[in-house]
Amino acid sequence: MEIILPDGSAKELESGATVADVAASIGAGLAKAALAGIVDGVAVDLGCEVHGGEQVAIVTSKTPEAIDILRHSTAHVMAAALVDLYGDVEFGVGPAIEGGFYYDIKMEKSLGPDDLEKIEARMAEIVAAAEPFERRVVTRAEAEDIFSDQPFKLELIAELPEDETITTYSIGKFTDLCRGPHLPDTSKIPAFKLTKLAGAYWRGDSEREMLQRVYGTAFFSKKDLETHLSNLEEAEKRDHRKLGRELGIYTMDPLAGVGLPLYLPKGARIIRTMQEWLRRDLYERGYEEVITPHIYNADVWKMSGHYDFYHENMYFFEINEGDEENPRMSEYGVKPMNCPGHVMLYKADLHSYRDLPLRYFEFGTVYRHEMSGVVHGLLRARGFTQDDAHVFCTKDQVVDEVVAILDLVDHIMTTFGFEYTAEISTRPEKSIGTDDMWEHATNSLKEACARHGLEYEINEGDGAFYGPKIDIKVKDAIGRTWQCSTVQVDFNFPERFELTYRTEDNTEERPWMLHRAIFGSIERFLGILIEHYAGSLPLWLAPVQVAVLPIADRHKDAAADLVEKLKAAGGRVEVYDQNEPMRVKIAKAQSQKIPYMVVLGDKEVENGTVSVRERHEGDLGSWSVQKLVDIIAEAAL
Repeated sequence: MEIILPDGSAKELESGATVADVAASIGAGLAKAALAGIVDGVAVDLGCEVHGGEQVAIVTSKTPEAIDILRHSTAHVMAAALVDLYGDVEFGVGPAIEGGFYYDIKMEKSLGPDDLEKIEARMAEIVAAAEPFERRVVTRAEAEDIFSDQPFKLELIAELPEDETITTYSIGKFTDLCRGPHLPDTSKIPAFKLTKLAGAYWRGDSEREMLQRVYGTAFFSKKDLETHLSNLEEAEKRDHRKLGRELGIYTMDPLAGVGLPLYLPKGARIIRTMQEWLRRDLYERGYEEVITPHIYNADVWKMSGHYDFYHENMYFFEINEGDEENPRMSEYGVKPMNCPGHVMLYKADLHSYRDLPLRYFEFGTVYRHEMSGVVHGLLRARGFTQDDAHVFCTKDQVVDEVVAILDLVDHIMTTFGFEYTAEISTRPEKSIGTDDMWEHATNSLKEACARHGLEYEINEGDGAFYGPKIDIKVKDAIGRTWQCSTVQVDFNFPERFELTYRTEDNTEERPWMLHRAIFGSIERFLGILIEHYAGSLPLWLAPVQVAVLPIADRHKDAAADLVEKLKAAGGRVEVYDQNEPMRVKIAKAQSQKIPYMVVLGDKEVENGTVSVRERHEGDLGSWSVQKLVDIIAEAAL
């Protein structure tokens, strides 16, 4: 038989050959490096039989698919170690995830950090033993028998389609319900580490059992593992939840509710500064600001489609719009997005082609019912503010408008020093709109990226049901990627709300609608910024830019005079005039990551100068007051 290799060439093999045989036929080096295969686009084990005409690629440690196979296999090794150490363990799921893997388990013992070391030690023994991952195809009845003492696995088996091929993988005493593929044996796992413990509801449902989740990671080299662990340690230091508390930016209170941040004065100052900075830019770019309600009658959400398709993520309530004798109950929904309000504003007036493009923007606070298990500080909150905008334009204006939005994205991201990439998501299986509309919209996004000089990847079939989109992903200071800006074409809202404009030929046409957010969620972007800068926000954005530190009471008048000058220049200033040693004052200002610390003593007062310390560079020596004022004025909006 003949199989096809990745370069398009054909390879002749005996019938019954496996992926491992394919690798061996190409060369001894490849056979030794082979970990798995990809047959007609599907990842498979080395022992998988190949057939004539199939396209076959060999997976090695350098192949993109390899890292997930490694981590999934390591999750099984961890599970085998748990069985060896603790015996009676009920297993949930154990997938590879970004950066590592986890396994959800139920057992009498509550695991602690010391247990992770024991589990790791047993895993190392299993790896050293080069135990094979043994695959077996079983019937449904056999699977139910194998997992008769594993209720979570039985639940998964019950949900498999009748014609599903059911496979198990075993190493040692551990057998798992698993599609695979896996490494040929455990010796192919060169570097791993268990990283943390957490709780997790079975299948993410807060009504189901709480399980223990054991996290870990694995790499193909010890050096890569060490780099990853170093990044994890750095990420922990940068955690915006920790820094947000220490720097007085925001807090959470159970009384307020899960995922609803409360901003302290410094946090409010940062957010308002971000908004004002963007607001001024948007006005210059031809946007018009609008303000819309936080709640709408449920009829709005029924018209928009959210009532049917997004109901579980929204907050609905009823109010009596009549009186006690004649009650008239109406249902309202708290907005999870700002689009309907902007659409209603558009519809409130007649528009011609001369009015377009029309660009509405709003810093609109929205609320979404996220599961409590996924709420994560500012990065995943239930209440947050979007820097939302909607552009209503003609079909021929789409490319120009998207190019302008990408210019804005570039301005924002380069200001903060972010590297970023773009991804265009195309038409999913379930969608609305004609083929022509989708083709024009998708090509418009591609052309806009090309005109802007922005490279992009295609995310096939992952667009919204109402149109294609561009997603912008930024990379932070320690290499993590975050989804931020988005530009989306929408065929849904103009149709549902019957939006029109009068053309040059005096006919009625539907406008094209673009959704656009740059920060995305301002809260999320702030959380990313805190972690990106490790709390040391840029001078223009820092809630306090200068800490004035008088040495003694006799220097307080000079301090007050300096504060007045700095505030007149637009500066944000705090005075540390407590009766404390200077080293304590400097340490406090340093811990608050204030950009400049200014010391005033006899010499400075006499000479009309200031002694300046910068949070990173330390002592900068003696400056004129005017030099400091000029720097602060330059940073002011």
